[in-house]
Amino acid sequence: MILEQAGFQVTTAATVPEALDLIRKEQFDLLLSDMNIGQPGDGFTVISAMRRSHPDVPTLILTGFPDFETALKALRSQVDDYLTKPTDVKQLIAALHENLQKPRRSVPMQVKRVSTVLRENANQIVEAWFAATLQEKELSRIALSKGERIDHLPQILVELADRVDSGRFQTGEEAREAARAHGKQRRQQGYSARQIVIEARILHNVVSATLTNHLLSIDMSTFVSDLMQFGESIHEQLEESVFAFEEAAERRRA
Repeated sequence: MILEQAGFQVTTAATVPEALDLIRKEQFDLLLSDMNIGQPGDGFTVISAMRRSHPDVPTLILTGFPDFETALKALRSQVDDYLTKPTDVKQLIAALHENLQKPRRSVPMQVKRVSTVLRENANQIVEAWFAATLQEKELSRIALSKGERIDHLPQILVELADRVDSGRFQTGEEAREAARAHGKQRRQQGYSARQIVIEARILHNVVSATLTNHLLSIDMSTFVSDLMQFGESIHEQLEESVFAFEEAAERRRA
């Protein structure tokens, strides 16, 4: 109502799906989105959709977390401006007019799936994971060569990327076999089940950090579902490794 009184023609959306549908069907001059609509951070999904469909449309976001300014500034390639709540009405209207007058973008933003980022940064992920395991006292005390420590990690990354691309609900059989072989190998190398879990945790952290560092180039509309596939795959392979580890330990005791 306030914006209409200021001369704007306003179309509203109460949910992310409603906003995405409007973006597909209609043309707009500017987008103003809340940071959190239904879920935390899902306003970026709307921003990303607008940036892909109408790259020249200015995008602004409202956030109730002033401490989040640093992260927002890191997303400037998708968000043209942002305002913190409670927002002064005059400031809001001025920001809208200012962004409408800025030169329009002419090139669509190039976005990638999580799987693409994983493939493009696989070597860096392996090296970062290896360095992190050496800093973990519980892992570094076991003397292994670099090749022995890395083991089937490159294959894990391939499986993670493939699963995201295919949308599979379960880990592929080849990846399961590799995870089982990894568990048996770690048993022979003197690992404990806890140490296998620690390795998986480090991998999860390294991949998460890599995705965060490339957030500007990731397709936010598929980001959440891709992360779910990624997490499921890591956990399933961990389960297979631990199961094979325990199975090998029982055989040894027998």
